[in-house]
Amino acid sequence: MPQQKSKKIFIYLFLFLIVSSINKTTLTKVRFDTIKSIQISGLNQNQNIDFLESIKELNLKNIFFLNGKEISKIISSNSLVQNHEIFKIYPDTIDIKIKKTNFLAKINNKGKIFLIGSNGKLSDVKFSDKELPFIFGKPEIDEFIKFTNIIQQSKFSLNQVKNLYFFPSRRWDLELKNNIILKLSNDHTQLSLDQAFEILNDNNFNNIKVVDARIKNQIILND
Repeated sequence: MPQQKSKKIFIYLFLFLIVSSINKTTLTKVRFDTIKSIQISGLNQNQNIDFLESIKELNLKNIFFLNGKEISKIISSNSLVQNHEIFKIYPDTIDIKIKKTNFLAKINNKGKIFLIGSNGKLSDVKFSDKELPFIFGKPEIDEFIKFTNIIQQSKFSLNQVKNLYFFPSRRWDLELKNNIILKLSNDHTQLSLDQAFEILNDNNFNNIKVVDARIKNQIILND
């Protein structure tokens, strides 16, 4: 009986050593599965390459223990990025998809012209040759983003705007591409925009140069 018990102990010990060896081999293999490919898309070729070089400097090792926060910090610091996603493709590939910000307007900031993106960041004008409205005045960037959202929710489009004028009273005037001026209050802005839109699209009102909608439910026209 003691001899049979000893055999069982020997068998269990043998099986334990085999399983331990297998796990050790597996863990060793996982430990050395280094990242071999980083794919980046969303910006132009040169910008994607710049990101790739910066990410490679992180000296990334194992995909299983990848900390995406370091990569996200590099990507999010770029003013051209609206948002991004990082995908792990096992066993050794990272796929990064970037959504570029949408440029909304130009503004003079400390004597230099910048682009304002929908992400609320300023970018060099070299990144876009698109015709964009120009902002006169000194609004906070988040205040401008909020105002553009109101325009887009109204019957107007930002594409119809040539210039935007911001006043210390925190209200806006719009100069449309047809040279008509819209004077808006800092309250009831969307309502005023929709009312002005209806008037400007009414054939009974021609040769209008100024639409004054600073008073709620009252539109004053000047030709």
